[in-house]
Amino acid sequence: MHQLLLIDDDKELAALLKEFLSLEGFNVELAHDGEAGLAKAKDKPYDLVLLDVMMPKLNGLDTLKQLRQYSEQPVLMLTAKGEEIDRVLGLEMGADDYLAKPFSDRELVARIKAILRRTSQKAPEQQTSQLEHLDIQLNTGTQTTTCQGQPVELTGTEFLLLQEFIKKPGQVISKAELSEQVLGKKLMPFDRSIDMHLSNLRKKLPARLDQQDRVKTLRGRGYIWLESDH
Repeated sequence: MHQLLLIDDDKELAALLKEFLSLEGFNVELAHDGEAGLAKAKDKPYDLVLLDVMMPKLNGLDTLKQLRQYSEQPVLMLTAKGEEIDRVLGLEMGADDYLAKPFSDRELVARIKAILRRTSQKAPEQQTSQLEHLDIQLNTGTQTTTCQGQPVELTGTEFLLLQEFIKKPGQVISKAELSEQVLGKKLMPFDRSIDMHLSNLRKKLPARLDQQDRVKTLRGRGYIWLESDH
């Protein structure tokens, strides 16, 4: 059973969501402010943290910032409708996805399952494979990454994004394709999730030894992971 941590100061909503998600087969623990949530997250690893942005004492963005200092636990941000800046900041800080309130129960479950699929499933031993491109090596079984011989700590979402690029070096991949393959959802207008995850990935990978860019953005078409002769 997947272990979820819901951090939300709205106690009534939190209780309702816990009851609903329990019926869906999840084990849900609650925290009603950021400090309490961080204490729980430090105490044990969760399969997913559901994190509300608007909270007293320690808001969701500050909670996420502190969490990312020691943990890559998947995080789904719960943001106010129309608060795009919160979504962008959350993704910049390493959130895996966001969901705007108010949301339907079914939409929440679908988003949770999409994140869990891409972050918690390890490949079976016999299907474990090594992917390599230039100075990067990926192990799909352990979801670990090395670059220039050094480990690179990636979130599950960042790992899958890099994996999609490494599988198709030199090919144009559309943002819509990446959204479906990596985030498990159709690309919506003005959705910048893939852009932000790619930005985080760029920051974490060291510069190529030949000083060339790793990825190029093709406006209106998508992205291309560059070969060594570009």
